[in-house]
Amino acid sequence: MILILEPNTSPDSPEHRALMAHLARLPNIQARTHQVRGAQQTLTEIYLIGDTSSLSVEDMAQLPAVDRVIRVSEEYRVIGRHDDQQPGFEFEANGVRFSQDNLNIFAGLCAVDTPEHVEAMMQALQAHGQFCTRMGAYKPRTSPYAFQGLGRDCLPWVFELAGKYGIRLIAMEVTHENHIDEIREALEKTGHPTAVMLQIGTRNTQNFELLKAAGRQTEMPVLLKRGFGITLEESLNAAEYLASEGNTRIVFCLRGMKTHLGDPHRNFVDFAHVPVVKRLTRLPVCIDPSHSVGSRQRAPDGILEIVHATAQGLIAGANMVLVDFHPAPEKALVDGPQALLLEELGTFLEDARLVHETWHRRRAIHAGPAKRGPTDTTQ
Repeated sequence: MILILEPNTSPDSPEHRALMAHLARLPNIQARTHQVRGAQQTLTEIYLIGDTSSLSVEDMAQLPAVDRVIRVSEEYRVIGRHDDQQPGFEFEANGVRFSQDNLNIFAGLCAVDTPEHVEAMMQALQAHGQFCTRMGAYKPRTSPYAFQGLGRDCLPWVFELAGKYGIRLIAMEVTHENHIDEIREALEKTGHPTAVMLQIGTRNTQNFELLKAAGRQTEMPVLLKRGFGITLEESLNAAEYLASEGNTRIVFCLRGMKTHLGDPHRNFVDFAHVPVVKRLTRLPVCIDPSHSVGSRQRAPDGILEIVHATAQGLIAGANMVLVDFHPAPEKALVDGPQALLLEELGTFLEDARLVHETWHRRRAIHAGPAKRGPTDTTQ
């Protein structure tokens, strides 16, 4: 059961205190509070965990500060879209806004290798007005002999370069709870020149202790990738693990499924699930065309297949793109064959904006004249 409080209800208000005191007296019920921050108001949602079958919706609706009550039947209690009127999750991280309507592009290095390559990447991003990137310091690999990432040693100079070039947010994969602490410490020691979005990769989608650790902290948002060999439902339950621990600042990433049915691509592109995830949950949705396609092949129309896959996700309403670029792909220590060139960055960004604007126009057409409003702009 979910109690949705009246908009902008203060935790210090007498009504809120009276409500929480009443909920604390309910037997075998735990109350967990989550806030959904919108552009104009903040909604507080209280999730009642336990045996709520004996609780009356009508009685709970009469409690102080309660605006309405939703009895939950779906599996995803926190991230789920249980009512058409519930807004999608919207949040900010160091000035970067995430929602189910806007778009952010995180172009960068799959794996950090040298300061020169990181600086060249960030310089190119700044030149194109971008303030987000991906930089992998910790890299889980299939082979124990493959490059595992530079780890904590590279964090200080990566963060300092980000500050130099105006990068506000870095998507950075973590594979162990200790990595979260290392990132936090490095940010503090460098004076917080940037911010980090924790990325949980496809191999760790069901690493439940890591999910709990990432969910318990709330200062850093989380990018959760779909598991490459499990169902969509299992992957969304992983997102529910994060949210149930308290962190609802989550973006769900589609990155392709591991099956030879997608050959010759690296993974079977699953971007048709973009609107499905947005229907089932309130999470913004990311696509990872680099790990889906896995090569720099160009179609007969002259467009890179990675760019085609990106367009497929964006035309379906994706809100974030995670894509590999590298100043010298032939020297990249991880996934060089799929990395795009810096000189292709401008074309990639222009194509992405065009497709995202087209999605807004498609949505307006299908909404009908009464529901059409101003078109959101790409961030």
